[in-house]
Amino acid sequence: MVRRMNLITKHHALLLFFFLFMLPIAAVHAQDKTISLQDALKVLPEFQWDSFLQTGTFYSAGHYASFHVGLKGETCFSLIDGYEVISVPSPYMENGVIRFPERFIISLKDAIDAEINHDVKPFKVAAIIIDPGHGGKDPGATTVQTINGKKITLKEKDIVLKVATDLRDWLVKRYPDKKILMTRTTDVTLALEERASFANGIKVEESEAIIFVSIHCNSELNANLKKNPARGYEIWYLPPKVRREIIEKDNFNGSEEVRSILNTLKEEEFTYESKLLAALIMKSLDEFIAPVSPSRGTKEEQWYVVKRINMPSVLVELGFISNPSDAALLFEEESLKKYTEALFKGISGFVTLYEQPGGFSIIE
Repeated sequence: MVRRMNLITKHHALLLFFFLFMLPIAAVHAQDKTISLQDALKVLPEFQWDSFLQTGTFYSAGHYASFHVGLKGETCFSLIDGYEVISVPSPYMENGVIRFPERFIISLKDAIDAEINHDVKPFKVAAIIIDPGHGGKDPGATTVQTINGKKITLKEKDIVLKVATDLRDWLVKRYPDKKILMTRTTDVTLALEERASFANGIKVEESEAIIFVSIHCNSELNANLKKNPARGYEIWYLPPKVRREIIEKDNFNGSEEVRSILNTLKEEEFTYESKLLAALIMKSLDEFIAPVSPSRGTKEEQWYVVKRINMPSVLVELGFISNPSDAALLFEEESLKKYTEALFKGISGFVTLYEQPGGFSIIE
């Protein structure tokens, strides 16, 4: 049996493990009966030891429990399957030999048995939220361009709503078992706070995920005065240095130190998944759009809508409506379908990777 862990979570499980053992000792226990490694292996059949780090890991039925040796009679933390933290009597060294408090082994066995008996559901993307930027009284970028000999007024809010609606329809057809949602489906004014609240209000199971894709068009000031006005598509995601409160204090029963570490790891996980989602959509845009409009790459920025939502998220700029060539692409029905298809292919590629057995990476 395997438990899904994405790459960033697997990598930073070691970081969590390290920091946990740097925390102050939680408590001191009275003298406890101890057993040898040989006897411990009768309960937990496999063991690995790192003499340099003084850390050990017990394995049983595809699950594992990691720990760090401490002092006799003290309490330590054990990390179960890389994500659950339990407090246990600390193993310690005695004459160069590890001694295991009996209650330490019993606690690890109980924790691993709980994982074995837990009905683990496959990891899946349960909801995809599409956010057409602007709307209503907020038109977003606006321009007048001559297309096919006619002067056309282009508004960002209209273009992105068209793309988002078509994208939703494609995703609904492809994923009838998922929630395919839009922050707005008509030309209404919607504040950024409302978009964030809508996204964060979607409830899913522990083994399920939500992704958020915000769609926009770009514009350049005084583009008509420039010889080579900016053009091309780009994708933004939240910089790794930004920290949100993903694990709220009111919903966490452990210590503030552990909550802070787990919150950091979850943030790192969302950053990795956002970068992956951005890369896959960018690859798809390169395939469908690059011959007629250039890529401006994937970039980091603290856009409000992606900063305030607690999930993997990206902001896609389809092109510059201030550029006549990009504007023509974003106006014409056939080329607009290519943008939609590119977004669809990038998102579905992410879903496939996320939902494959073991996720992005596995611990066996």
